[in-house]
Amino acid sequence: MLSGSCTLRGAPEVEAPEVEVIVRQDLGLLARVTVFDPEGEPRMAGLNMPWDFSSPTASRRSLLRRTAAGFGSLAFSSLISQTSGAFDETAQPGIASRIHQPLPHHFARAKRIIFLFMSGGPSQVDTFDPKPLLTRDDGKPLPFAKPEIQFNATSNLLKSPWRFRQYGESGLWVSDLFPRVAQHVDDLCMIHSMHGTNPAHGGAVMKLHTGSDNFVRPSMGSWVSYGLGTENSSLPAFVTICPTLAFGGINNWSSAFLPATYQGTAIGNASIPSAKAQVKFIRNSRLPREVQRLQLDRLEQRNREHMAHSGAEASLEARMQSFELAFRMQSELPRIEDLSTESEATHKMYGMDNPVTANFGRMCMMARRFAEAGVRFIQVTHNDDKVQWDQHSELKTAHAKNALEVDQPIAALLQDLKTRGMLEDTLIWWGGEFGRTPTAEATGPAAGRDHNQEGFTMWLAGGGVKGGFRYGSTDDYGYYAAENKVHIHDLHATILDLMGLDHERLTYRYAGRDFRLTDVEGHVVREIYA
Repeated sequence: MLSGSCTLRGAPEVEAPEVEVIVRQDLGLLARVTVFDPEGEPRMAGLNMPWDFSSPTASRRSLLRRTAAGFGSLAFSSLISQTSGAFDETAQPGIASRIHQPLPHHFARAKRIIFLFMSGGPSQVDTFDPKPLLTRDDGKPLPFAKPEIQFNATSNLLKSPWRFRQYGESGLWVSDLFPRVAQHVDDLCMIHSMHGTNPAHGGAVMKLHTGSDNFVRPSMGSWVSYGLGTENSSLPAFVTICPTLAFGGINNWSSAFLPATYQGTAIGNASIPSAKAQVKFIRNSRLPREVQRLQLDRLEQRNREHMAHSGAEASLEARMQSFELAFRMQSELPRIEDLSTESEATHKMYGMDNPVTANFGRMCMMARRFAEAGVRFIQVTHNDDKVQWDQHSELKTAHAKNALEVDQPIAALLQDLKTRGMLEDTLIWWGGEFGRTPTAEATGPAAGRDHNQEGFTMWLAGGGVKGGFRYGSTDDYGYYAAENKVHIHDLHATILDLMGLDHERLTYRYAGRDFRLTDVEGHVVREIYA
């Protein structure tokens, strides 16, 4: 941190704890302003400019802005950005990045996250958590009590209609629903003891994305963006591809009370095919970039003049940053979305040549491209107008359809990242808002399963976690998390820790208290670390 003071001859001393400024006044004119670096060397000298020393509201920053044609302010911004790495309200376009980009709290095992959200809640006992007793006791009553709070009534036990097999050197179990993902089990870290608090989609989805099921809070992607910033100032730090508009909608990628610049950028939504999904108004057909730049510069000037008199305003500052980011995105985002530069072999690997897998395949390929371009948090949502994985009935037909749509693209994403050397510092996160009951809802061929927040499976890959590893377990029938239980708050704390962020230190003060993603809970599960 630079230190010193600003002294005006004929004027009271003004404290300047961050930069040393020497001002000399001669016959009512400011003759020179010099900004020094930490070694005492002059970094920038100002020009002659009148200065009104009688102003009762003169401050160090207003002094730097209003004297020497603003050169003192420019030098100050440059020095501060170099020494602190954080956003400063005096920054000007072209002088310092406006994206808040502090350092991680500790060593980061992962640089970025790709969250593959299976909306609706895939069944753990039909995908990655085989239960021999469930098969043996098919049609019998559950031998212990069901939860006091259930979403729908269920009857007796229902065995899985799919066969489970062991794969890879690790011997992890995967059902026939995911034959391609199964080829990558030695890269997967399966957490079989997940549990939550809400049996309804709305509350559970909000809990998964924001850490709260009944209040509007910043989304996890926004917290990561706030904590780490972006690696690419021309792209947002948080992108969500084809998100669902149900069950909280925009609140699931909102920044809530965090500055608006940390809000997720939605690429289409779940009702739009991924081939047509794009950011609205990404192209300006009316004005060339030069004119847009002039408009933004003029708007910037007026806003800065306003804040010079009224004081700093976080909301206005965030809005200005959003304008600048939107301008830069006009050239960068279309390049990321243009998949024509990918090879034919890559298109086939993601299933782009098959109408069944093309939609989700395109989303996964875009996720990889965003990750390559420096986006910190990328979410890909598998959802349709039927809430996709929410099989209260027709389990066998619908789960098979869903898995067929995502199995090849997910396997391709894992392989593609690994081939490019990105899997080791990219954390892949797969799961839904909850699992499903081992007991049946409906009967016969149309049987399905109800929501189950008491015990379910998620898996992670890459990003510093153990591959071919199984952590925790549910009971013998797959209803309750039993061993090494991992709550949603624990998962959030662990993912932040993998990204180099301490969930207890990543806070934001709002309405008189410090908020964080995990609120007052959360335990880091270091046992899954490689």
